[in-house]
This record gives sequence, C-alpha cells and structure tokens, in this order.
Amino acid sequence: MSKKDIRTREDVFLLVSSFYKKVRQDKVLGPFFNETIKDWDTHLERLTTFWEASLFLKTKYTGNPLEAHVNVDKEYNNSITELHFGLWLNLWFQTIDELFEGDYAENAKRRARKMGTFLYLKIFEARNT
Repeated sequence: MSKKDIRTREDVFLLVSSFYKKVRQDKVLGPFFNETIKDWDTHLERLTTFWEASLFLKTKYTGNPLEAHVNVDKEYNNSITELHFGLWLNLWFQTIDELFEGDYAENAKRRARKMGTFLYLKIFEARNT
C-alpha cells in the first residue's frame, strides 16, 4: 500500500505531532524540549503553522525560530551541537518516511536540512557576540 503525500494542515499536524512524540522520548533531545516547552498543545499548533507555511507557502507564520533556538542554547550553556541537529534531522526523516511519500514529503526533508544547517550556524555565530 502506498502512502500519500503531505497535502493538508491535518497532514502537517500528523507529521509534527508524530515527530515531536519521538523527540520527547529521545534520550539526547528530549531533555532540551521537555524542560523548555511548557505548553505542548500550543507548541504543536505553532509548529504546524510553521511547517504549513514552509511547505505550502500559503499560511503566514509569525514567530522567530532563530531567536528561540539561540535562547535555548544560551539557557543550556551553549551546549547544542551538530549532534543534536543530526539526531533531530534523522528523526524528522524517519517520521516522514513512516507516514508520507511524494513531492511535499521530499520538500519537507530538504527544508528541514537547510533549516537545521542555518539554525546551527546562527546559534554558533550568536555565541561569539
């Protein structure tokens, strides 16, 4: 049985919520997320909007992911490394592959790879300011 592509906000929510369920259980990533995020329902809705905007270019996302990640890195004594982004990306790819296939699914992988690289570089830059 073939999987469908990511097409709707509901699909994006399924991806995001399934992914963050794995992240929260991960021994390395979980502590960062579980100790930082206080309201998971609101956070999942916000991330669904972010990914919906990123994939479909229809929805407007208002937020500053870069600032949020730089602040978390500071709170954790500049301890976020490329390992964390690699684990994050692997879980993202794994979740997409379990649930979806198609052009939007592949685009979600490409965008996550670019975003992870950008965020890590900017976090590293922020340490030197």
